[in-house]
Amino acid sequence: MDLYSPLKKYFGFNKFKGLQEKVIESIVNNHNTFVIMPTGGGKSLCYQLPALMKEGTAIVVSPLIALMKNQVDAIRGISENNGVAHVLNSSLNKTEINQVKEDIVNGITKLLYVAPESLIKEEYITFLQSQKISFVAIDEAHCISEWGHDFRPEYRNLKNIIKTIDNVPVICLTATATEKVQEDILKTLGITDANCFKASFNRPNLFYEVRPKTKEVEKDIIRFVKQRPGKSGIIYCLSRKKVEEIAQILQVNGIKAVPYHAGLDAKTRVKHQDMFLMEDCEVVVATIAFGMGIDKPDVRYVIHHDIPKSLESYYQETGRAGRDDGEGYCLAFYSYKDIEKLEKFMSSKPVAEQEIGHALLQEVVGYAETSMNRRKYLLHYFGENFDEINGEGADMDDNSRNPKKKHEAKEDVAKLLKVIKESLQQYKSKEIVNILIGKENALLTSHKTHLQPYFGIGKDKSASYWMALLRQIMVVHFIKKEIEQYGVIKMAKEGEEFLKKPTSFMMTEDHSYNEEDDNSIIANSKSSGGSADEVLVKQLKDLRKKAAMKLGIPPFAIFQDPSIEDMALKYPINLDELSKVHGVGEGKAKKFGNDFVKFIADYVEENDILRPDDLIVKSTGVNSGIKLYIIQNTDRKLPLEDIADSKGLEMSELIKEMEAIIYSGTKLNIDYALDDLLDEDQQEEIYDYFMEAKTDKIQDALDEFDGEYDEDELRLMRIKFISEVGN
Repeated sequence: MDLYSPLKKYFGFNKFKGLQEKVIESIVNNHNTFVIMPTGGGKSLCYQLPALMKEGTAIVVSPLIALMKNQVDAIRGISENNGVAHVLNSSLNKTEINQVKEDIVNGITKLLYVAPESLIKEEYITFLQSQKISFVAIDEAHCISEWGHDFRPEYRNLKNIIKTIDNVPVICLTATATEKVQEDILKTLGITDANCFKASFNRPNLFYEVRPKTKEVEKDIIRFVKQRPGKSGIIYCLSRKKVEEIAQILQVNGIKAVPYHAGLDAKTRVKHQDMFLMEDCEVVVATIAFGMGIDKPDVRYVIHHDIPKSLESYYQETGRAGRDDGEGYCLAFYSYKDIEKLEKFMSSKPVAEQEIGHALLQEVVGYAETSMNRRKYLLHYFGENFDEINGEGADMDDNSRNPKKKHEAKEDVAKLLKVIKESLQQYKSKEIVNILIGKENALLTSHKTHLQPYFGIGKDKSASYWMALLRQIMVVHFIKKEIEQYGVIKMAKEGEEFLKKPTSFMMTEDHSYNEEDDNSIIANSKSSGGSADEVLVKQLKDLRKKAAMKLGIPPFAIFQDPSIEDMALKYPINLDELSKVHGVGEGKAKKFGNDFVKFIADYVEENDILRPDDLIVKSTGVNSGIKLYIIQNTDRKLPLEDIADSKGLEMSELIKEMEAIIYSGTKLNIDYALDDLLDEDQQEEIYDYFMEAKTDKIQDALDEFDGEYDEDELRLMRIKFISEVGN
């Protein structure tokens, strides 16, 4: 069968991409067909070409109006007759609907795009029953499966509707589907006899990196974007509020960014989408609503500010980078706190849905925390093997570029497999780990597993160690997840063989994303912009000490240590730049800054340093309103409790805001509040302490006074002291 002439005639191509030719052949020969092809692999051509070749109209079921509109415009672009493709959905008026029907009756329309909701309507079903239908294509078919990452209940009923209209072949297409999802789709549509085509999920041009999500995440994102001027990128966030915040912070820092989420009106969404396509903006900050069917080939990076709910979502969203086979950088920020937040959201859902959600989330945790080749982990999840040494794109991830330590774990693998086998292969991974570390729970006691001799044989290691090892032996096929009872761990042939005759198994040590990492700027300065210049830190501290001696005040009253470190990271060479350094502000810059910026400017010149201007991150001023309120109302001598209450703050939070004000160089007069708390002698005693102290740490002051004053009293006195001496 000649498929090349129509391909050239309609689309102007000389050759097919990947599996397209085989898929089209299957459809033209009236077979039920199931296609799994990653984003950007040319899925839509698989049903567009057969529809143009065959007699009658092909119905294409698609979940998104924007996506349908894009495709209809594209097909109309290759035909002299606009009626060749139509959309049938809630956005049409009566006249438009009649026009669609007329074109179908006259045999002009080859592709009819419908939303599943429209296909349920009695009037449409009756009309379509009387027409010649060539086949039904179901795009985004993972929506059929509740195991998919985007389940839509109205998709479940498609089988009956298709049968009602006509007994025609069904074509399902999806960009992501695990074995569980594939099985579910074929069963639900009653097409278990379908020809299945599965393209490789490997996108060798994409680089995968996961970084710990710290308090500096916004700064990291700005730094990343500024290092790629003029390149297009997408930043995904889970909530609309976060989308707005990040878009605003980027704008304030001179980056052309627009927000995109379902809360914006349709006109704004279209405008922002077009700005991105037409390169009037560099970055779209979006919830997952964005990107479905966006055909922008040169997206150079996709950043996940929040980790998504499933690896399918992650794969699909990262797949929007580098569609033209050029550079594509996929960066995700991860903290286990986000996973806990997602689990909280799920708790209101039905139990069955919660179980699925938890299982999908655990896969995401595994991906984020793994230290093995990320591409191998991801492709294994989609049922594909990958050679991490010679495979295409083998070194395109952070773990391969910075390999973690490995150690011999032969005995531990044997223990793990023994527990799975002897506990009768009936548990999910979490329970297997509980058995190993000897942690009882209702499920284990009901099966009397806690009484078995193997219970607790791995208690010398942590739960996270066993979970990491379990994931690693799954990827090498020693064990597998049961598809029917999803998540139950079963032994595989390779695992049985290992148990009989254990051989060496080198385990890579997992990344640790602890709370302690929270304040650290991410390691690997090459990719994240570096850490403070230690030589300069030391010299600036000497300079501070000299200035303090000259003025007769303690060094911390001039600049605190975090400010000094920030100077050694940002190299400010004028007062305006210095005022943007952490904890400095205009007042302090003017009062003490001249010597410092002159010193830094000389240092930069002598050492030939390239200054990272992009690191001076401006804030959106969200808190400046509170600060102004505090300054005005302490001037009016309003009681501190009243100021805190009116802004919904705890006392300790109010003190923190006040500290930020005085440490950036603005004076605050809170004598009136201190006079209510402490008498004159007490105030003098604490004031003298700070004048002599080596540091302004409150813990040191608490130790010194040994319970005589509480923390709030000491912090308020420190505010008075810095305000008078340092500002």
